[in-house]
Amino acid sequence: MVHVVHKELYVFHNAKPVKAVIRNYLEKDFEAMIAIQKESFPPPFPSELWWNYEQLSNHVNLFPEGALCVDIKGELVGSMTGVIVSFDPNHPTHTWSEITDNGYIRNHDPQGNSLYVVDICIKPAYRKLGLGKWLMQTMYEVVVFKGLDRLLGGGRMPGYHKKASMMTAEEYIASVVQGDIKDPVITFLLRCGRIPLTVVENYLEDQESCNYAVLMEWKNPFKGN
Repeated sequence: MVHVVHKELYVFHNAKPVKAVIRNYLEKDFEAMIAIQKESFPPPFPSELWWNYEQLSNHVNLFPEGALCVDIKGELVGSMTGVIVSFDPNHPTHTWSEITDNGYIRNHDPQGNSLYVVDICIKPAYRKLGLGKWLMQTMYEVVVFKGLDRLLGGGRMPGYHKKASMMTAEEYIASVVQGDIKDPVITFLLRCGRIPLTVVENYLEDQESCNYAVLMEWKNPFKGN
């Protein structure tokens, strides 16, 4: 049985409450979602990593509970996609392509132990409203509802290319965690409750991150340690 996600809430824009709806995305949303990807991940981000119709079709058919979007006044302004996998904490290293089946999620495992974040994006004009954090919170709720151990994902570190000549990727992340450096993605994930586990080389073709990412988790608080 598919359990539909539908959440209504208020976010604030210039101190004024604005109603938002978080729900499962559907085939009718695909065109808008691809447009959001193009706007959210401009070059040098590789255009071949933007969503295509086959990937989105797989998301809504294989794991619809993990296919979330947010709209404001009927306009789609962001999305988040997950896949259930079997994760071994003793062997954490992987690439985005391996763990997400290149975004097609044909490796979705309903018997797995972890919900893996395939993608999250918010239209630039709506990034000050806290929508990304609300999407993340909703995906945490999916983790709890499904009885999974954790939410996982590889966080891009797009500020690293500015510091790569001065420090290693591990040193960069340590500085972000200490608060000495702010990274657009990693700092956001820390604010969402995610904990860094390990730095992964060649995670994704990503010039800004020098192809690095940080595997970060949120443990289901109802599952113990």
